[in-house]
Amino acid sequence: MARNKLTPSDTIAYQLKITLFGSEPPIWRRVLVAGNISLAKLHAILQPTMGWTNSHLHLFKVGQDQFGEPDPEWSDVGDHHRVRLCDAAPKAGDKFIYIYDMGDDWQHKIEIEEITQTDSSNKIGPVCLAGARACPPEDCGGIGGYAELLETLADPEHEGHKDMVEWIGGDWDPEEF
Repeated sequence: MARNKLTPSDTIAYQLKITLFGSEPPIWRRVLVAGNISLAKLHAILQPTMGWTNSHLHLFKVGQDQFGEPDPEWSDVGDHHRVRLCDAAPKAGDKFIYIYDMGDDWQHKIEIEEITQTDSSNKIGPVCLAGARACPPEDCGGIGGYAELLETLADPEHEGHKDMVEWIGGDWDPEEF
């Protein structure tokens, strides 16, 4: 991966759009972050921004490269602490994948919408600028399980409706952002 010419002191703002693959209508967030953050820091920002609880493993796929938490069992996975966002995606329009929970396989497309030089006296984000729809509940079975959950919750006559309402906590609204 080619190294971007930015230095850690540069004040480059990245506007990202994060979209959960397979969600219809789309579940997405627009976020402003500093371009010089590591992918590890981006993971820490994505978790609360999307609504996840950081209870599972994650992975970034940038082209043919993969980055995540260092693990001897994942020899083909680079250390996400050592890769900056500005190196993984150096220009507007670049895209890469963030996967959360290897079992449920929540895949997110991260698109660089805009890159802006800012005044060095201004701290850059992270700031969630916009979004749509609630994050799926943890451990609901991936996008297929989520679709089944929504179907069950929408039908009070469904045999699993009462159990799902209880499991989800009763007041969760999939349309709320």
